[in-house]
Amino acid sequence: MFNSPFSQPQTRKLSEESEVIFVADLFARDYAGGAELTSQAIIDACPLNIETVQSREVTLELLEQGHQKYWIFGNFAGMNHDLIPTIVANINYSILEYDFKYCKYRSPEKHKFSEMTDCDCQTQMRGKMISAFYYGAKSLWWMSERQMDHYHDLFPFLQEKDNVVLSSVFDDKFFVNMKVLREKYKDTERKGWLVLGSTSWIKGAEPAEKWCQENNHDYEVVWGIPYEEVLEKLAQAEGFVYLPLGGDTCPRMVIEAKLLGCELHLNDDVQHANEIWFDTEDMFDTEAYLYAARERFWIAIKNTMQWRPTIGGYTTTRNCIEQQYPYEACIKSMLEFADEVVVVDGGSSDGTWEVLEAWSANENKLKVYKVARDWYHPRHAVFDGAQKAEARKMCASDFLWQMDSDEIVHENDYEKIIGLCRNFPAQAELVSLPVVEYWGSLEKVRCDVNPWKWRLSRNLPHITHGIPKELRRYDEENNLYAALGTDGCDYVHTELGTRIPHASFYTAEVDAARRAALTGNQEALKKYQEWFQNVVDVLPGVHHYSWFDLERKIKTYRDYWSKHWQSLYNIEQEDTAENNMFFGAAWSDVSEEQISSLAQELSEKMGGWVFHSRVDFSSPTPHLSLNTSQPKHMIAEKV
Repeated sequence: MFNSPFSQPQTRKLSEESEVIFVADLFARDYAGGAELTSQAIIDACPLNIETVQSREVTLELLEQGHQKYWIFGNFAGMNHDLIPTIVANINYSILEYDFKYCKYRSPEKHKFSEMTDCDCQTQMRGKMISAFYYGAKSLWWMSERQMDHYHDLFPFLQEKDNVVLSSVFDDKFFVNMKVLREKYKDTERKGWLVLGSTSWIKGAEPAEKWCQENNHDYEVVWGIPYEEVLEKLAQAEGFVYLPLGGDTCPRMVIEAKLLGCELHLNDDVQHANEIWFDTEDMFDTEAYLYAARERFWIAIKNTMQWRPTIGGYTTTRNCIEQQYPYEACIKSMLEFADEVVVVDGGSSDGTWEVLEAWSANENKLKVYKVARDWYHPRHAVFDGAQKAEARKMCASDFLWQMDSDEIVHENDYEKIIGLCRNFPAQAELVSLPVVEYWGSLEKVRCDVNPWKWRLSRNLPHITHGIPKELRRYDEENNLYAALGTDGCDYVHTELGTRIPHASFYTAEVDAARRAALTGNQEALKKYQEWFQNVVDVLPGVHHYSWFDLERKIKTYRDYWSKHWQSLYNIEQEDTAENNMFFGAAWSDVSEEQISSLAQELSEKMGGWVFHSRVDFSSPTPHLSLNTSQPKHMIAEKV
């Protein structure tokens, strides 16, 4: 029923122990190319549990298996590019760029050679998809400064990311071999030049041979021989000529030739040639830079994996003691996972403010402010959203968690919240999360209301709380009120007044099942309950106690909420039997005993009710029975 974005048959299974997934088209075991050797050196140096996956093996199911692991993408031509949006939205990853994958030829020069026109792939769907993939990465690793600058010229927004020039990477055996070969041939007269005889167009074998011929150099074309034999030849050669026909980001053979003492003849397409670590006569500087590359890479990756964004929680209070709200449990639960908790009090007169003041004096993370309002103002209901907006403005953290003072976070959800912030959907500014709303007891969870609420958001200056622009109205005295369709506390754009879009776990299919359950469909109720239990187990949310004490709720509705809704929607409603959906009698004629009796009956016979219409006991509302425990702070508060 709940449609996961991941669904596809898959035979490959990831190891439960793996922490890092390295994706590439080929690995050194398949092909000993430059990119593959660099990847292998990085893989061999990994201080974490690492698993390799060929790009063609990446599927939706594999991504789901590894959604809590850290992924590194090297060459990925074999990967289904339709997976990129899912990766960007759900996976933490870095990219190791060896060439120019935005171009369909992976080289703008090869593109021009092949099609006789300048490469424009950056403006095509491929280029846009690749740039979005790179923008979603936690870090971008490049082979040369010029390669990185080229990408930044085409896609300036990539400059916002963590960009690092890594260069080619070598393993310990390589550095030992360099030392051994230099020592072995130190007294040998160097003779002849070497040319890489690659069949790849970009490697420029033909112009390299032509240069040797024009300069009367004896030369040998090396190709198709073991790697160790190539190094032996470089250690004895006079020079190495390499004239690629397009940008070659950081060719390994050029580095090997330099470290083995060859004279070099290169062209401008050898992109790393003028970088400080390479353009030096001091061999130690070059080797030291290269040797440190593996450690630099993994230190940065580990820091990224362990990165924890700051989280702020905020809520509002007013006479919570008098209203019997569990505001202390609410705040305590936020203090457990948040770096700061901001509370804006509306001018409590029942001791709530004094408790907050004393508490904040001994708790550094708790910041309390008093923003008193005229709660007798005819439009006082709009202050609810305004108070939330004030609290939000006073938060300084990366992500913000909003909750009301009768909502509590379960201790099992603290780490989930932190994890969600670390893995926040890349394109989202706001996410909605589950609400476990009790009805009259711990045994009944409501299913007659939507099981979600806007909850966690990025701390961006354009996000605030209030009435969406299209629902704003003004009375004859120019006081703001709302049309139906908002509670006055929506997440809205500060300047535009539009609603902030939110990412949600709740789908149309699930909503249809919930509505079917409310009509008495027992199979739909069972499936909906199973789905919601799974959601509560997986996602962080809150336990909501607004309707837990029904007698208190009825009295609060009598004393406050009926006035609140009249104020918010500019409705005048007399205290008559027709307007009282609880009793069918004027509130002035309802006794305390009647309230207590109704509360008991609602608790026993109903599983919820939305009091837009008269309560009807002949049509009992179904409820959910979830396998959940009470938040520890709520238990402590009740004790």
